[in-house]
This record gives sequence, C-alpha cells and structure tokens, in this order.
Amino acid sequence: MKKRTRVLWNAVGLAALCLLGGCQCPCGKFRLGTPTVLVRPAPAIDFPGANKPTDKPGETDCNSPFHWEGATLYVFNSAGHPWRSSGSDLLHLTNSHIRCEYDNQANGGRWIECTWKNEDGVLYGWYHNEPVGLCPGTRLTAPRIGAARSNDNGATWDDLGIILEAPPGTIRCDTANYYFAGGNGDFSAMRDAKGQYLYLFISTYSGSAAEQGVALARMRWADRDNPAGKVSKWHAGSWKEPGLAGKVTPILPATVDWHTPNADAFWGPSIHWNSYLKQYVLLLNRTQDANWTQEGIYVSFNDSLEKPDRWSKPSKILANLKKDEWYPQVVGLNTQAKETDKLAGSKARLFLRGHSAWEIEFTAADP
Repeated sequence: MKKRTRVLWNAVGLAALCLLGGCQCPCGKFRLGTPTVLVRPAPAIDFPGANKPTDKPGETDCNSPFHWEGATLYVFNSAGHPWRSSGSDLLHLTNSHIRCEYDNQANGGRWIECTWKNEDGVLYGWYHNEPVGLCPGTRLTAPRIGAARSNDNGATWDDLGIILEAPPGTIRCDTANYYFAGGNGDFSAMRDAKGQYLYLFISTYSGSAAEQGVALARMRWADRDNPAGKVSKWHAGSWKEPGLAGKVTPILPATVDWHTPNADAFWGPSIHWNSYLKQYVLLLNRTQDANWTQEGIYVSFNDSLEKPDRWSKPSKILANLKKDEWYPQVVGLNTQAKETDKLAGSKARLFLRGHSAWEIEFTAADP
C-alpha cells in the first residue's frame, strides 16, 4: 500500500457513547490518516429480510442492495434466495414483500448481492451461487458469481450466467473451513463515474494464502447484457486474467490460509461512493478462524477504482461482535440525493447482517 494509516482510540468518546447506547462493542472515533470515522449508537433498524415470518424480520445473509425507482426505494435481502421489499425511504420499508423469481433453475442457492439501475430503467444484478455436491457427504461448497437482469425492478430475473469462478483444481475437500472448500463469492460492485466499467470486489477462498482475501475484477459496462466470458481479474498489475478460472492478486491478501484452523483474512467487502469525502469507502469483515468467528469490522479508502494499489490499510471501526455479525454495509439517508448502499454522504446508517444499531459519520481530514 502506498500509505500506512494510523488509528487513534478516543477513550473518552468511547465511554460516553457506550453509556448512552449500552453498546456491546467498542465504538468511538478513529483517526484514519485521511478521513475520520465516528460510529455511535442509534435507534435500531432491521431490514424486512428474506423468508420473512409475519411477526419479526426475516433473514439477511449477504450484502443487501438498494435502488430507487421514482419515489420508491427498493431493497433485496437474500438467504439462499432473494426477497424484495420497498418503501418511501430506509425508515419506512413496508412489511409487504415478495419472493423474487429467476427464469431458470440452478445448482444451489443464488443470493442477490449487488444491483445497478441503468439509465434506460433496466435493473442489473449480480448473485453469489453455492453449488451443491462438490464434496459429497459434507456441507462444503465453493461459491461463484453470476449476473442477472430485470425489467420489473427485480420481481423477476433473467439469469445471464456465471461470470466469476475460481481456477479448476483448487477445491479443498480436506479443508478445515466450516463452509467453503474454495471459490469466489461474498462480494459487492460499483460502476465507475464515466459508466465505462463495473468493478467487482470479491472474496477469494481458493489457491494459496497469497491468492486468498479480497480481490478485484471488472467488466465493460457495454457487455452487461452478455457478460459471460467478458469479465477480467486483477492479477500481477493488470486486468488480463479471465473471470472464469483466472488467477487473482488480492488487494488485501489473507494473513493465514482460509483452510487452516486459525484462518485470518478479510472478506465480504461492501463498497460505496461517499459524496462528502469524494472517495470510495470499503467496509470489510475479518475472520479469526476457520469457523468464521468475526474479529471486527474494518474500513479502507480510495479515490480511484482504476488504481487497486491505492486502497488504504484497513482500520478497525467495530470490535467485540457476535461470532456471526457479518456483512457490514453503509446505507445513506438522504432521499433527495437518492442515497443507497452505493451512495452516502457524511452521515449514514451502519448495518451488520440486516440490523443497524449504529450511525456512522465520516469527516474529511484536515488539509
């Protein structure tokens, strides 16, 4: 990385915030070398969720993408299959929700992790797929990433095929990992400001530890309707490796191999453009073992999608979480600016696995 970041703990602020909110995690003000991040307790918000019972929120088992259509805000929550909810804003998502449907059958579940509404009104989505039967007699799978398209705001989807997959021969049925024997998945996406490329921030679980972690791929936006074979991975300083079976050079490589009992790696990146900071912000999980015990939530910054080597060193913003408090994401609150999970300003809500008990505030560094 070009620049080491420094974290300062604001103990007085932490104590005050936790007294106010009864928080179970260290919250406070973190000096990150460039921006400052303040996480503080806030009234709870829950996504409607997938597979929703009538009396409580349903499940949220991945990043939950949002988009606007006129005055209506839509959100997708997935747990093996996506469900769609909507409302006038984040605080008024209704209990009315629908199970989304694909135009085909697939081997394993499909979680909608990212969406992008094109200027012509067509909604594009990208899903995490977990095929079954890779390691017979076990729960193990190896995720891959596919694309889809919708003309009715995500009620129904045309499956456009798998676009990202790990190299062949990298499945580890002897792994110590609780869920995955390899694969590429648990991701988010961002289109660049010029509308030329879609960048995918993916979690990689295959190969050596040097190939595991958080990696990048991209696709020309012009190829969105026929994306299979059109995605390339970042490897050894260029975008030349194919999305299907290609190698990666992670921007955040694993510290300890995912397939050992003491695995240590970042995963589950969630990206948004922060209009106040004029930077991209990446939130990350970090595992501390092969059972996916959550070590903390981290943040990284970059002013350019085109320059993978410019992401700042991740800095922790939440700790002492429950084992499975995963999938951090920011959701913006400004309805006039049409903020979502992909766009936020100086203040937003911070969600973990569909639950928000925190407000997050970004402050630009002193010049």
